[in-house]
Amino acid sequence: MTRPATHRLPANHGERMPAFKPWYRPIAVLGVILLAVIWIASGVLTREPPEPTEAPEWEPMRVLVEDRVAQPVEQLLILQGRIEPHLRVMVRVETAGQVERWAVVAGTVVDPGDELATLAMDDREARRRQAIARLRGRQSEFQATQRLVENQHVPEIDLEVAEAELEAARAELEAIELEIRHTRIRAPIPGVLEQRLAERGEFLSIGDAVGEVISNDPLLAVVQVPQHQIGRMSLGLPARIRLADGRRAEGIVRFVGTVAAPETRTFRVEIEIPNPERALPSGISARVEIPTDTVLAHRVSPAIISLDQAGRVGVKTVDAEDRVVFHSIEVVRTEPEGVWITGAPYEARLITVGQGFVMAGEQVRPELQNEGQNQVQDAPNRTTSGPAEPDLSPLHHAADDGPSGIDR
Repeated sequence: MTRPATHRLPANHGERMPAFKPWYRPIAVLGVILLAVIWIASGVLTREPPEPTEAPEWEPMRVLVEDRVAQPVEQLLILQGRIEPHLRVMVRVETAGQVERWAVVAGTVVDPGDELATLAMDDREARRRQAIARLRGRQSEFQATQRLVENQHVPEIDLEVAEAELEAARAELEAIELEIRHTRIRAPIPGVLEQRLAERGEFLSIGDAVGEVISNDPLLAVVQVPQHQIGRMSLGLPARIRLADGRRAEGIVRFVGTVAAPETRTFRVEIEIPNPERALPSGISARVEIPTDTVLAHRVSPAIISLDQAGRVGVKTVDAEDRVVFHSIEVVRTEPEGVWITGAPYEARLITVGQGFVMAGEQVRPELQNEGQNQVQDAPNRTTSGPAEPDLSPLHHAADDGPSGIDR
């Protein structure tokens, strides 16, 4: 039979463990702090002092420039206008009557004197024969009275009365013959019958319109010139016209108004355009370019145009001492490739990249655009005491995208 296991207690079981004395704790904490202070102090005392650094030298801003020489450019006055016919005549009847027939249709080219329409004769032929008969009677009476006066059978006053009656008869005949001629309506000018205003069977009174004749040779380009530009206009100036359908023509200024329209304060100007074949129509819109002068100008991208602190529009150049110079400009012509400006020197180093980061009078480091273009990525900092020099590469690519911002 197996005996159950028994557990022995340690020999010191029942003895009390000695307690940790509480005055040891502050001494341990102070010891750790003292060791940390000694370790830190040893590092500070044994470290060598830092060498003084030299401040970087200030370098001027780098900009890209192009050498430009002004070129002669036409100063254009560009206006929108309309094309009008040289003559526009409303044909009116000179005697009353009913339209009997038309000799031509609308759109027919006519010359002066060509028959357009005819009015009914009515009783005009009868009145003409009556006038002829009356004239013959007055002629016979005049001749008989003349013989009597020669024979001194009647006084001379009877001859004067007979002569007056003869002249009245002649005038009556001429009047009816003229009225008969007026029944034939003829073209007063060369041109085209634009429209028929009365058709067969309509009765017309004296002065009523029967048709309209348009003369398109020459044509007139009519524009309204603003009052501040009228001083640039003069007779005989050449002009280039572009019609709304894309066709082009050339003309000469033939009329310049002397009184401005009270509503718009503009002056009417007419340009005469030869149109011998009548190929160009009238009544359509047109763009008119009038060269008024030739000036020396530079063609630049709109991206390099900026404003100075006074709000003036201009460009910046670099002078012989590499300082920035601001030039107020005037745009004289615009093209898809750029704008032509005046105001810059005849020969100029034009800042094309970086002009938005420099001000007038500032010293810069100019580089020709074709030389500095490949090195702009390595542009150093301008100075540690001011803003860093910008990367010019994105500015160069943005030069063709739009005008630069306002200089600050």
